[in-house]
Amino acid sequence: MIQTYSSTIRRKEMEAVLTCMVDEKIGPGEMNARLIQTVKEVTKCDGAVAVRSSAIALEYALHALDLQAGAKVMLSALAPAWQILTVEKLGYVPMVLDVEESTGLVPMKNVEEAVSEGGRVLVLRENMGILPDMKSYLGLDIPVIEDISQSALSYYPVEASEEAQNQGGNEKAEKTGEEKDEAEAPKGKSAGMYGKYAIFGMEDTDIITAGGGAVVFAPARKEWITLKAIADNAPSTDIMPDMNAALAFVEIKEFKRNEATRRDLFALYNRAIMAGKHKTFVRASDEGSTIYSFPLVLNSGFKDVKAYAQKKGIEIRQAYEDSIIAMRQEELAGQCICANSLLLRSALFPLYPRLGQKDASRVVKVLSSLP
Repeated sequence: MIQTYSSTIRRKEMEAVLTCMVDEKIGPGEMNARLIQTVKEVTKCDGAVAVRSSAIALEYALHALDLQAGAKVMLSALAPAWQILTVEKLGYVPMVLDVEESTGLVPMKNVEEAVSEGGRVLVLRENMGILPDMKSYLGLDIPVIEDISQSALSYYPVEASEEAQNQGGNEKAEKTGEEKDEAEAPKGKSAGMYGKYAIFGMEDTDIITAGGGAVVFAPARKEWITLKAIADNAPSTDIMPDMNAALAFVEIKEFKRNEATRRDLFALYNRAIMAGKHKTFVRASDEGSTIYSFPLVLNSGFKDVKAYAQKKGIEIRQAYEDSIIAMRQEELAGQCICANSLLLRSALFPLYPRLGQKDASRVVKVLSSLP
């Protein structure tokens, strides 16, 4: 059976974790610091903290915003359930917003309505690696916490004016003979760098995994000073252990290699469904977005498609089985109509670098012949 999820753990990842075990450095320490430094380098954020869970990361970010008790925090209905549980645990009031069916992202109009009803903070889940139009959200002048767990290491392509400036800077560097690899480097602002804070989840099904944990980071100096003060007073049990950090550290280093494979698979799968009645989400730009997986919005019942795939030796799972709408469907289905529809009709198909050509061909055959 081809599994839906698989963490791509090769020899490099294994050796990094084994080294921590052999050296008996399994608690927070050097690898935690190296992971943080790597995140700072790839995102260009001002500061970051590596913690044991995404829920702790959100807790730190909300504390850093210094919200009043009872403040209303806006969440996507398709966001993972730990978000609403964390918000309630801290004494805030969750406002669960419906999504756009074509992208799974919270549309601007829904955020505007929520702000008019007292929403004070938006936790923006970047669904399936699809990047939202961040500038429109920022125009509301409310704090935004980006959840980049599925869009990590993606970036927003630069606008023409910015690109011209960058090219001018590159030409100058070439004249001075500086060594660099600008041709390989992303040309835009990284996901997570628009909000006040960002949650870079590294749980077992996130795009980068530490086997559990997350990095919470601040793009700007002002916000980092506040976040650092919270982290400096945190108990050691909140901080990511070195064994987990070692795994995530190598996965970030291997991201480009893995992402290239994911993109090739996504292109194959996308061609396979073109003649069918099932569709995947719309991506405004594939240039910078991350290929998290292959979500398919079904035009028929999930159970029938699941049974068909299973007969062919392929496991598929509901794309939002651990979401807020899944946990509180009875309460939210009426107000989050699109999210509820996507919960019932969205399936994830296996897409990961370790899949191999033979198994990928099996998935393609199933996608092209779904009932």
